[in-house]
Amino acid sequence: MTTGAPPSAWERARSRVRLEDPFVGWTASIAVTLMALFLRLWKLGTPRIFEFDETYYAKDAWALLNYGFERDSTDKANDLILQGQTLSGVFKDTPEMIVHPEVGKWLIAAGIKVFGMDPFGWRVAAAVIGSLMVLVMIRLARRLTGSTLLGVVAGLLLCFDGLQFVLSRLALLDIFVAFFLLCGVHCLVADRDWHRARLARLVPEPITDARSWGPVRRLLFRPWLLLGGVSWGLAIGTKWEAVYPLAAFGVLVWAWSAGARRSFGVRWPVLRSAVVDGIPAFVHLVLVAFVVYVATWTGWLIHAHEYEQHLSATQYTHFDGGQDWPTRDEPDASGLGEVTQSLRSLWYYHQDVYTFHTQFLNDSTHTYASKPSGWLLLNRPVGVAADTDIKPGTQGCNAPADSDCLRQVLLLGNPTLWWAGCLALIFAVVMWAGSRDWRYGVVVVGAASTWLPWLQYDDRPIFSFYAVITLPFLVLALVLAMGRLLGTSALPSGRRTAGVIVSGTFVVLVLLNFAWFWPIYTDQLLTHSEWLDRIWFSRWI
Repeated sequence: MTTGAPPSAWERARSRVRLEDPFVGWTASIAVTLMALFLRLWKLGTPRIFEFDETYYAKDAWALLNYGFERDSTDKANDLILQGQTLSGVFKDTPEMIVHPEVGKWLIAAGIKVFGMDPFGWRVAAAVIGSLMVLVMIRLARRLTGSTLLGVVAGLLLCFDGLQFVLSRLALLDIFVAFFLLCGVHCLVADRDWHRARLARLVPEPITDARSWGPVRRLLFRPWLLLGGVSWGLAIGTKWEAVYPLAAFGVLVWAWSAGARRSFGVRWPVLRSAVVDGIPAFVHLVLVAFVVYVATWTGWLIHAHEYEQHLSATQYTHFDGGQDWPTRDEPDASGLGEVTQSLRSLWYYHQDVYTFHTQFLNDSTHTYASKPSGWLLLNRPVGVAADTDIKPGTQGCNAPADSDCLRQVLLLGNPTLWWAGCLALIFAVVMWAGSRDWRYGVVVVGAASTWLPWLQYDDRPIFSFYAVITLPFLVLALVLAMGRLLGTSALPSGRRTAGVIVSGTFVVLVLLNFAWFWPIYTDQLLTHSEWLDRIWFSRWI
């Protein structure tokens, strides 16, 4: 820095990463990503059933692809689709009351378009996106730590987590929102680097004029923030839960920008940055995300008249004494008037969906529902498929005569990773508060904004796999803790040796844990006794 202050941990990390060979960094990143893709594609089409909520999203994706909007399906739709029938007797003519936006379903539709309407076809998009999420994890961790090795470790930890792995093999929406959210965070961290480097070029000496705001005009356009806004818009366009971390990281961007101006001598940096950095950041992030979000509803908007006629008087509208949509009985408009009418209908539809999420589900129950307070401790995994009571001598079952075999797919995180991640998260809180290292702020703000908001909805059925959006921040907490153990010096030392042993042992334990649970991640045949060996707590049944 030009202020003469000693370099921060981040500055030392950035110096190290500049010294590392980018070819090695990208080669290692791509190698881990390809390994992740191979694991996620392995026997992806099994089991040949609709697993959990695939029964909604796979059919929604097919309807979007072929009709442009989601349609209601018949009672026999699942059986007909698995028999290869996708037209006659599968879909009704009426639109479906969907409760999540369309981005994830369009991605599922892309897989169906290429590979067909079968389990592999509707799951392959999740496998690709889940693998790309590993790549983004590596690059983000490398940027934060300045170490290709720690970046690769972060990718391996994410690759070998059971929750991320199984969600990468299912046509659910959560892996897509987790991916776009992580991309958004990476863009904001990259913007922090870009903003400080730009300031350094524009302000070669510390600012001494108390009236100076620092550079303004040349920092109005921030390309990484723009990409971040697109990423957040796609995340929210997959599931609304991404709104909370967008708000939290938006405040963090403001704080980072104010800190950068302070380091270059700007007086009253928080207030001044709110104007010269906060307003452009709001445009780049929030307004761009909003435009992208609305654009993701294009299929709905084009067919808004279908929803006006069939779903403007739903049970959700009248749940709290509401009225039909005013647009229902309005004459069809054209041109700009049609766009305006469709957007108004979309707004009323959003009110219905919000009512569904916040009121209609309050009295519902579900076998696998769990309290979010225990998600990070893996309090209640979710079974998405099971074939039980397989008799000895059938389907390859070699159980004793008085027992049986079974197959299961369980949405369960890697216990070694998650439980250690909770400890690392506590360490991150201490380090952010104690050393004021901004990198730990990424971890704390990310974990808090993706997990804590769920506590206000614990009176309705919600599921532990929603915490997949929190997982990247647990991984970052772990690799930052490893970096602390290893130290900054590349020279041999007792501390570095101990750090290598502890960190290496932990990574091996994560890998062994993943291998142990592999059968219940991938629908493998187990005897009842072998299955119980993997179900460590009664709440996991």
